[in-house]
Amino acid sequence: MERKLAVILAGDVAGYSRLVAANEEDALATLSIYTATISDFVREHGGRVFGSAGDSVVAEFPSAVQGVRAAVAIQRALHRRNADLPPDRRMEFRLGLNLGDVVVSGENLLGDGVNVAARLQEVALPSGICISGGLREQIEGKLDFPLVPMGDRTLKNIPRPVPVHRVHWGREDPVETGALGGPLRLPDKPSIAVLPFVNMSDDPEQEFFADGLTEDIITALSLYRWFFVIAQNSSFAYKGRAVDVKQIGRDLGVRYLVEGSVRRSGTRVRVTGQLIEAESGVHLWAQRYDREISDIFAIQDELTQNVVGAIEPEILIGESRRALIRTTDNLDAYESHMRGTWLHNAQDTVEHFIEAIAWHRRAIELDPDFARAHMMLARSLYARCFHGFSDDVDRDSTELRIEAERAVALDPRDPYSHYAMCLAHFVAHNAPGAIEAAQQAIDLNPNFALAHMGLGWARIFNGHFVEALDPLYMATRLSPHDPLAYLILDRIALSHYHLGNYEEAVHYSERGLSLRRAYFNRVVLLASLGQLARQEEAQRLIPEILANVPADLEHYWKILTPYVAPSHYDHFVDGLRKAGLPSLSSQRQHC
Repeated sequence: MERKLAVILAGDVAGYSRLVAANEEDALATLSIYTATISDFVREHGGRVFGSAGDSVVAEFPSAVQGVRAAVAIQRALHRRNADLPPDRRMEFRLGLNLGDVVVSGENLLGDGVNVAARLQEVALPSGICISGGLREQIEGKLDFPLVPMGDRTLKNIPRPVPVHRVHWGREDPVETGALGGPLRLPDKPSIAVLPFVNMSDDPEQEFFADGLTEDIITALSLYRWFFVIAQNSSFAYKGRAVDVKQIGRDLGVRYLVEGSVRRSGTRVRVTGQLIEAESGVHLWAQRYDREISDIFAIQDELTQNVVGAIEPEILIGESRRALIRTTDNLDAYESHMRGTWLHNAQDTVEHFIEAIAWHRRAIELDPDFARAHMMLARSLYARCFHGFSDDVDRDSTELRIEAERAVALDPRDPYSHYAMCLAHFVAHNAPGAIEAAQQAIDLNPNFALAHMGLGWARIFNGHFVEALDPLYMATRLSPHDPLAYLILDRIALSHYHLGNYEEAVHYSERGLSLRRAYFNRVVLLASLGQLARQEEAQRLIPEILANVPADLEHYWKILTPYVAPSHYDHFVDGLRKAGLPSLSSQRQHC
């Protein structure tokens, strides 16, 4: 008989029989999604699921710290998903964890260690986590979550009292961390920002290559879901600026910074990277890579692994991050993709999008199975429509849906592909589909600020106005200095508008307009002013709106307002009518 010491996680659904009796098909569909999410987090934290029956799941971990981290990550992900379900359909798991001796029977584990975990799960509240005293000793001082003693408990069929502790995991509250103003508080997990790598090449045209390398490293780090990684848009706010690491750490609310440089010459590339503790300025790790350009993906992997290993070695127990996103072996396709992405991020003019789309198509021609090229083509087509640059929104919408579907089919593990699918659902007026696509993107990458923003938008158009605010705040915390912050603030304003908080809607609209005076931001402000009967301010704003009407206004308006309930669309238009905005046909005459 083989024995070993293992960390066991046991979970089941609170009130599962009631959920099945009320609506069997919905309950089974939700359970399928939630158990897949649980299995995914278990694998990432170095564990494996070895038992599941009905609504239960049993898993083992080689590390106590990773087991508790996985449990917290699971509860946070399920809490986020439950927000999109009616209260009577929400599925809450109870989790119990124990460190104990188990008997190995093939792929299965048996014995007292497993039984105690199962009984601890029964003690836990819905969406709760209970752990044994032995497990608590192993995580003491290694995690930031408060542990609440529940005393010695007599558990069913366990012959001795077991000390029980509740893990007070809480949800990640971006407002409490300073997302809406004031000093940013450090998250309860390792926090990091990657500053733009400096282009040291003689050719300034290689700037896109340095930016692309930086973005890929940010993406790779973000896929370690136990990290808190600042979005690329905010990191790039420091491009070309003198670096005061302590101030940047405070500005972004992170503990660690990565900086580096890249020099490309012919077929050779030199990449340097260093990891810095922001508060002290101490260099924790530094490395230089001199390789052939064909080794660029290996460089990214090694640099990312070294950064992770220097901060949290246990995270490397999990599966390889590079294996999660499929890239291309065709360097010309990869370079075309990076050029297109660089132009997409510039997003200043019609010409930027025309060039970006051409480069994305070039990458696809060179490698038709390059999922990220299809994903970026979909995103650039959507952005061209969204910014009012498209002369045929219907045409671009149709193509972007095809490209997003292709990206997901080629690489279902890439969160960016699911975000592109979220955008495709918007243009198809499928707001519920947009919610699911955004949720999948966040499941794969909780650090994905754009996906949180997309989830907030989708919840608005599904009529979940209160629930929309949390992901919008999270997008702001993940990217405190994002050039797209005006869009996030606009949607926060729109949420408040539909909640009847018109003064708050005006406040956030004006904050967004102070960053960029975009057409739709002005429209949301105007509707809010209309509901408040502030006619004088509204009349001053209308000429500015009419002077910036998008080219294909009718189709543009449809993709920007894909409300599920006609009453919510009517409520929005009611504010514009009260403010005195002309009809769409009249607006077109002002173009």
